[in-house]
Amino acid sequence: MENTYWHRQTSEKPLFPDLLWSRPQSKQSAGKLAIIGGNAFAFGAPGVAYNEAIKSGIGICRVLLPDAVKKTVKAILPDADYASSNRSGSFSKPALDNFLESSNWSDGTLLAGDFGRNSETAVLLENFVQKYDGLLTITQDATDYFKAFPKVLLSRENTLIVVSLAQLQKIFINIPLITPITFGMSIQQLVEALHSLTEEYPVCISVKHHDVVYVAFDGRVITTPNEDMPWRVKTATRASVFWLQNPSKILEAATTSLTV
Repeated sequence: MENTYWHRQTSEKPLFPDLLWSRPQSKQSAGKLAIIGGNAFAFGAPGVAYNEAIKSGIGICRVLLPDAVKKTVKAILPDADYASSNRSGSFSKPALDNFLESSNWSDGTLLAGDFGRNSETAVLLENFVQKYDGLLTITQDATDYFKAFPKVLLSRENTLIVVSLAQLQKIFINIPLITPITFGMSIQQLVEALHSLTEEYPVCISVKHHDVVYVAFDGRVITTPNEDMPWRVKTATRASVFWLQNPSKILEAATTSLTV
């Protein structure tokens, strides 16, 4: 018997066209997004996210970077905000106040990536995720900081995780679910795994496998063909914008954002 929780979408036939028809017409009503990420050696992800947010129709966008990059990017992102960094050029623990200030200002927060690998940043991100209770999208290497203890993310409400299949595989290794994630699994098998995961945890997950993007929440799974590469930061940003404009419809927003 065919399951009732798997639905298919295409760009030509979005499942939730009302979300496209009812988009905000003015910047004042289009929401505020906080984008956080970067380190001294890589800060492309926040820049990509900023540009994608503008194209996706955000009202106001605010970017928070480590102050180690200020001299380099001030001409590129003149309105960016900065928080304290450590000797490695990554965010340091005192940046938590800046994270919370930016996020509390916004309608939704995107941890866009390029955080680097740093133990102090790991503590910072864990503290932030636990203290901030607003709409949170997390992608790229920000997700890697939680692979050893994924329940911190998976158990958090108002959370959208946009990951690669390899990242999803690491998440599944550290949670007590039977189904392993493999690169050779079929669409049906991945749908079943995501169905089981999101039945147990309140998180929304978006992952790409074989040119298909899967969005899963509350046991429901929607698949959309998508050949766009690279995809994580752009996908996470579009989903963030649609979600904060439709805060009670995380699955519908993330799914619809794939059609624009």
